[in-house]
Amino acid sequence: MTIYSLYIYDRHCTCVYYQDWHRTRRPKPAVEGGILPAVSQEPFDPNPTSASSYTSPRNTLLSSSGVVVAMNDAISQQTASPLLKAPPSATTIASTGLSFDEEAKLVYGVVLSLRNIIKKLSGRDENFVNYRTSAYKLHLFETFSGYKFVMLSDPSTDSLRLVLRQIYVGPFLEYVVRNPLVNMDSKVTGIDNEYFRASLDRMVRGLSVFS
Repeated sequence: MTIYSLYIYDRHCTCVYYQDWHRTRRPKPAVEGGILPAVSQEPFDPNPTSASSYTSPRNTLLSSSGVVVAMNDAISQQTASPLLKAPPSATTIASTGLSFDEEAKLVYGVVLSLRNIIKKLSGRDENFVNYRTSAYKLHLFETFSGYKFVMLSDPSTDSLRLVLRQIYVGPFLEYVVRNPLVNMDSKVTGIDNEYFRASLDRMVRGLSVFS
């Protein structure tokens, strides 16, 4: 059993955070403007074949957008999502064929569609918490404020709804909601920051299902 990835969506249906752990296939890099800044450590790479224009993640002002981003050198090098970078070689890691922004929209669309279908079929306000395919299992936790936590795991994994709730009441409330530097519901930036990512990573890696 293992955990693949986590998406967080705000009440405007926008992906505001992403992190992955055991992805064997990844989408193409998101196009510039396809996702908000501060969603992940590497939001897009418009010129994956060009020379690197790397700047230290300690720079808290993103020059291209003016958005405040807090990241750490060591953390960014260890946990920067490979899913949002151009693959080093087309033969080493398989691609899903989708760009990341398209994938994020599809994941949200699946959640919204299944939730609506369940409500219509049940005839009452029944909660959609997870579904499983032969390749993965999707887990959902939704807050009263409209934030949706979506986690993809191995199909044999038990329900992770309580884990998603722990992420919400723990790292999310502590390092996002109570963080004055995070502008929630801004529609122009995500919620990624150094402390939230590090705390979330420790929590996920400490789970018994993580391997």
